[in-house]
Amino acid sequence: MDWFTGIIVFLLTWWVVIFCVLPFGLKRDETGKPEKAHMGRVILITTGISGVLWLGIFGLIEADILSFREMAQQSAQKDQMPPTL
Repeated sequence: MDWFTGIIVFLLTWWVVIFCVLPFGLKRDETGKPEKAHMGRVILITTGISGVLWLGIFGLIEADILSFREMAQQSAQKDQMPPTL
């Protein structure tokens, strides 16, 4: 994985994780609005979890356990239609 792909994978992972982390520890008032969002804490937790997940994804890709190119080639081979006579 080159550096650009690594950054893109990290950013995608980060955005998925932030939506999972946002509701935890959130206290609401009687109208349903959050009292204190603690966004700094949420961002730090999100970055930590995303970093660990990114390391796992990086390890899978570098060990050739997960190969998107190979999956695309297999999918393309399955999609090829046999010639008609």
